[in-house]
Amino acid sequence: MRQRSDIELAEPPRLRGDCLCLHLQRAARVVARRFDEVFRPFDLTNGQFSLLMALRYLEAPKMGYVAALLAMDRTTLTAALKPLERRGLVKVTIDRADKRGRCLMLTSAGHKLLESAIPVWQRTHAEIERRLPGADPAHLRADLRALS
Repeated sequence: MRQRSDIELAEPPRLRGDCLCLHLQRAARVVARRFDEVFRPFDLTNGQFSLLMALRYLEAPKMGYVAALLAMDRTTLTAALKPLERRGLVKVTIDRADKRGRCLMLTSAGHKLLESAIPVWQRTHAEIERRLPGADPAHLRADLRALS
């Protein structure tokens, strides 16, 4: 029978206490679930909301640009777009400059849905910020942006 080394015995508490990856993943999942919950009446996920928000102020951006902005690969973006396109919230068009490329556009229905969902996002966002004990949310955002 194999005996566990001193390192193996010491790692789990250290992992739980010091591992940024673990704590960032856990926090991201909790926050994502909370936003999924509040966006359910709009039939949106938190990821779909972020995608719609990314398109809100951009004029027909290319898929590659949006994928990079949202830190996702093009395949994942394509899959995320399909239900939004079926609902008429997003329009995907051929890039005039490069027929192989695709451009994205938020439709008027997409704008209208966002106008309804944004106040819910704002309230939920403020609620989450209030739950950060002693933290400076602006500083936290800057730190997270530095990582990406």
